[in-house]
Amino acid sequence: MSAGTSYAHGTSDTPLLGDTIGANLARAVERFPGREALVDVPSGRRWTYAEFGAAVDRLARALMAAGTGRGDRVGIWAVNCPEWVLTQYATARIGAIMVNINPAYRAHELAYVLNQAGVSLLIASLAHRTSDYRDLVDRVRADCPRLRAVHYIGDPSWDELLAGTVPDGELAAREAELSCDDPINIQYTSGTTGFPKGATLTHHNILNNGFFVGEMLGYTERDRICLPVPFYHCFGMVMGNLAATSHGACAVIPAPSFDPAATLRAVQRERCTSLYGVPTMFIAELNLPDFAAYDLSSLRTGIMAGSPCPVEVMKRVVAEMHMAEVSICYGMTETSPVSTQTRRDDDLERRTGTVGRVMPHVEVKVVDPATGTTLPRGETGELRTRGYSVMLGYWDEPERTAEAIDAGRWMHTGDLAVMREDGYVRIVGRIKDMIIRGGENVYPREIEEFLHAHPKIADVQVVGVPDERYGEEVLACVIPRDPADPPTLDDITAFCRERLAHYKVPRRLEVLDAFPMTVSGKVRKVELRRVHGG
Repeated sequence: MSAGTSYAHGTSDTPLLGDTIGANLARAVERFPGREALVDVPSGRRWTYAEFGAAVDRLARALMAAGTGRGDRVGIWAVNCPEWVLTQYATARIGAIMVNINPAYRAHELAYVLNQAGVSLLIASLAHRTSDYRDLVDRVRADCPRLRAVHYIGDPSWDELLAGTVPDGELAAREAELSCDDPINIQYTSGTTGFPKGATLTHHNILNNGFFVGEMLGYTERDRICLPVPFYHCFGMVMGNLAATSHGACAVIPAPSFDPAATLRAVQRERCTSLYGVPTMFIAELNLPDFAAYDLSSLRTGIMAGSPCPVEVMKRVVAEMHMAEVSICYGMTETSPVSTQTRRDDDLERRTGTVGRVMPHVEVKVVDPATGTTLPRGETGELRTRGYSVMLGYWDEPERTAEAIDAGRWMHTGDLAVMREDGYVRIVGRIKDMIIRGGENVYPREIEEFLHAHPKIADVQVVGVPDERYGEEVLACVIPRDPADPPTLDDITAFCRERLAHYKVPRRLEVLDAFPMTVSGKVRKVELRRVHGG
């Protein structure tokens, strides 16, 4: 294709890794035995690479002793904790397929995932917040005939699991059978309608994605990565854990689930060099009353991803959190996840106005969603991606797989994007989130970015709601900086009038205390439309 089309290929002098995850971890253990691999701040537990490798080995043998075969599905339904990480690497070492289960799931959702994936062994937390996991499992177990064993972290049943073992030769023989193209992970995408789909990922998919994300951030064995993002999501287990172990770096767990103060305490105490989060997490940290009291001077980099990153928030993260090399990543579970990323030496405009450029060994293009034709640079269309990172498919759902991955193995992201002349990509919004007002296409992201600069607005989400005259109307849902002095619709109209086309100016306003969120930190726009669209 000519240079003027919206296509880019990430050529690289660094080859893809051909390892399994177990082999890659073994190399890190050999190179960095005395360096810290994992720190759990809440419990004070720490593992060097030698200790972490031994702990993974012990759990791998225990799972084999419990009858877990290659390709068997092992569910992990737990908040962030060291046992989650050990399970991730132990299942990979024996070729079992780890099934990530969202800790927020209730009984109905849990039963669906256990049955859809055919989970035979489940590892679970005992409880978190209002969830009693043992009670929920007991309620669905009779409806899950393939579930033969459940082990609870911190419970005698966990100790019983670890008591089992197999000889050295059996584990070595199992590992010798494995291929880097074997499926070893099923991640359920948070469907906004209907049941979630299980993206099926290989060693090759996620090990390489984690490795190249770490390469873009310049990771070495000296880095310490604070991970307040959930492990059940690819942000935590791939961009976090696998980026760390593939570089000999240390993963730091600040809390079982996101807590802004605990996150900053962990950065300060553990002298973390990198911090991850979705934009709402960074906003919560920056808005802590005692934010200025934390010593964050050890930070140099990190990732802001998971949903569109507001320009004003990114500027504050760079200026006030010492994250001069912070990166934006864009991707989706089905692509392991990252397809584009900003680089460490990018200027502020690229790191705030785009989601970066194509990753090494990956292809991206922007097409007319109706025809599939690649568009000229600068035009809006659907972003599609191809390469090592694209999932095998949705578990046991060939029809839904065929809807997402075409005959050329291009993954259809469903995201509207523009590829600039310099190859950097700007995400305009979701195809399904685009507002059509009186025949005009309105992209919520553009309006959200603009309203983030309003002095009375701390955070904002824009959605389309039904309107008799125009088909859809623009609704701005805002969280005010000062609840006692929220913006009015007149304030917002005046702020927008000179800078935005009339059809983009919000005609409705809702002032909220918080947005409805998924556990992974994404705003549930479908719920904003449903609740406030009347």
